[in-house]
Amino acid sequence: MSHDFDPNGVAAITDHLIDGRRLAGDGAEIALIRPSDGAAIGTIRAADEALVDAAMRSAANARTTSGWASATPLERARVLKAWADLIDARRTELGRLEAATTTRPVADVLTRDLVRAAGAVRYFAEWADKIEGSLIAGANSGTTFLKPEPYGVIASIAPFNFPAINAIWKSAPALVTGNAVVLKPSELTPSSAVMIAELAIEAGLPAGLFNVVQGAGATGSALVRHPLTGKITFTGSSATGARVMADAAMTGTKPLTLELGGKTPQLVMDDAHDLDALAATIAGGFLANAGQVCTAGTRLIAPRRLLDELTDKIIGLAQARVAGPTWDTRATLPPIISEKQAARIDRMLAETVADGATVLTGGRRCANMNAGAYVEPTVLTGVPDTSVGFREEFFGPVLSVYAYDDEDEALAMANHPSYALAASLYTTSAAKVLALPARLNAGTVWVNGHGRQPDFATPQGGFAGSGFGKEMGRAGLEGFLRFKTVWLNHG
Repeated sequence: MSHDFDPNGVAAITDHLIDGRRLAGDGAEIALIRPSDGAAIGTIRAADEALVDAAMRSAANARTTSGWASATPLERARVLKAWADLIDARRTELGRLEAATTTRPVADVLTRDLVRAAGAVRYFAEWADKIEGSLIAGANSGTTFLKPEPYGVIASIAPFNFPAINAIWKSAPALVTGNAVVLKPSELTPSSAVMIAELAIEAGLPAGLFNVVQGAGATGSALVRHPLTGKITFTGSSATGARVMADAAMTGTKPLTLELGGKTPQLVMDDAHDLDALAATIAGGFLANAGQVCTAGTRLIAPRRLLDELTDKIIGLAQARVAGPTWDTRATLPPIISEKQAARIDRMLAETVADGATVLTGGRRCANMNAGAYVEPTVLTGVPDTSVGFREEFFGPVLSVYAYDDEDEALAMANHPSYALAASLYTTSAAKVLALPARLNAGTVWVNGHGRQPDFATPQGGFAGSGFGKEMGRAGLEGFLRFKTVWLNHG
């Protein structure tokens, strides 16, 4: 069955959602551009400090007056399960909205993103009555225990690359633990967050518990700095993450979860043998969503004897990708989110080549395309570790390849000086499977595969310049709780 559709029949959502009602706002205007063809599809009126204040106060008030914070865990679970059912029931409508206004191909949204979004809501619903504290051994004259509590209002700031999934990750675990949420989606992809929040309200979530404010950096900063913000969860670039940390520190040292940038290595060990299968996995690791993935596997590190053959296979797969709009299922390479981001990739490629790198394939805009920004799948070699192409994320379909001569050299190359979000390791040796992940500086290590799997119990998050804290799994849930120590003196 074809999932193709006419994007002109889909209306973007650019409003804020506060107290369960859409508001246009009257802040600074931000044009909303459809990534696939450059069409202007709406205007956002960015939330200023006054509107952010209204959203935060609405969330805090709803949390206390609605009874959500004191509701039984099973009552909260019931609402989340009904929410997941509505996401499933409205999948086609929500999926077309997501595909028409973002870089996500419609088939991927309908069969992957929204399936996982609903699944994540159900997963966290099942956690509602399993949140536990702990009893601490002490003297017989007293009892000490740790009691989990919600933070209050969570300020959630989401990126553009997987809008629906990120809206769920940054709201469902917070809500089921008794918090309220004010979510700011990316100003580039504002639409699905509003519909997802409205579906939560339709499912029985009290209005005001899940508000959405639209805007760019100034709106996010106002959220972080607001005195009612109990905790911040942010996904985005490392540079912006540093600014979020500074804002949080200057206004009350608020706790944060940060998932930031990455330069994920795909490390092939010398025992690799099925190069066709390996090439397919590696190619998918840097081409998915046109490389606009925090964990994109953008650095191939392989034995010198295998690198040329493996690279040739990857290039063949990359060149077979077909650029096209997100509503056309024949396309296998979606657009870059904006002309500004595509120009940044162009500039980084030019600077990297000027520093000595060689382009093996790609390196240009896709020819004969419409006004959308499409970048050819690109493979580079000879990238110096002093160049911008090594130091920073391209956040586009760009792979750098490196040869190594021994295992210690390979591991040293894999560990980036700044980023430590994820790594992929390919080996058939059981000993290496067990030993080498400990030597990789990364928050997630995939072995003989790349990318998040369709489960909900596995936490994800980085180290070093790639952030701290986890999303998904028990660790992600507990990130929305603070633990109070209670001492009882028996007298």
